[in-house]
Amino acid sequence: MLALFPPVTFTALVLLTVMSASFFCVVLVEPQGPLNIGSVCRAMANFGFDDLRLVNPQTDHLSDEARRMAVKATPLLEKARAFSTLAQALADCHFSMASTRRLGSYREDFYYPDQAAQVLLPLSAQGRVALVFGREDHGLFNSELDLCQRLITIPTAEALRSMNLAQAVTLCLYEIFKARHGSINQIPAKKLATSEKLEAMLLHMQQCMADVKYLNLQNPEHIVRTYRHIFGRAQLDEREVRTLQGLWSHIEWLKGKIDTTASEA
Repeated sequence: MLALFPPVTFTALVLLTVMSASFFCVVLVEPQGPLNIGSVCRAMANFGFDDLRLVNPQTDHLSDEARRMAVKATPLLEKARAFSTLAQALADCHFSMASTRRLGSYREDFYYPDQAAQVLLPLSAQGRVALVFGREDHGLFNSELDLCQRLITIPTAEALRSMNLAQAVTLCLYEIFKARHGSINQIPAKKLATSEKLEAMLLHMQQCMADVKYLNLQNPEHIVRTYRHIFGRAQLDEREVRTLQGLWSHIEWLKGKIDTTASEA
């Protein structure tokens, strides 16, 4: 009888244990349907995920409808945490990917779910990883996508591009589950900075760029988003974030010195 997955060494088993699905969280932004929320819980339980976060839910996630769809995953539904903003939901996360179906000038750099799984799995051994999904009708806004380091898109037929929320979550979790049990990934050497620290650095960067007149104040996000994509691909650790913070602070110090010299001239 053929084995479903390749043979796994003792070392590989240890690595798989470390790369636990408990280091993943699923974040639903303003979910509107209790049936979807319950279905997401069931899919999470199917594939071994247990951290559900709801951002400003538009429905009662503990309603009878949600419980009926969750079935045996009701305990997971009951311990789901609600947050007022996406930034709060991601504060303790070290890396996040957002699902989007709309591709444009700021949404060209994306992974398919199987590719995303290969990236996220080793990162989950170093810190908490988030999968972020948007509203059933409008998805995620650009300002919300900005809080995530990379994007996921699910290829679908042109006749109907958008997927049901719970189906999209299920597909992404399945790919992670399959990758986790079907291959051993090399663990990266560094521990990524949390979303909270990364956002603080990016806000500092934006203010610094504005102070030195690098940004177009009428549309500062045009440049800032490009840097967000660069840093997202770089997967910054805490030391690298501190180094960048030091650069912005030094630029501000130099500007202050130049301004003082100019005013005394």
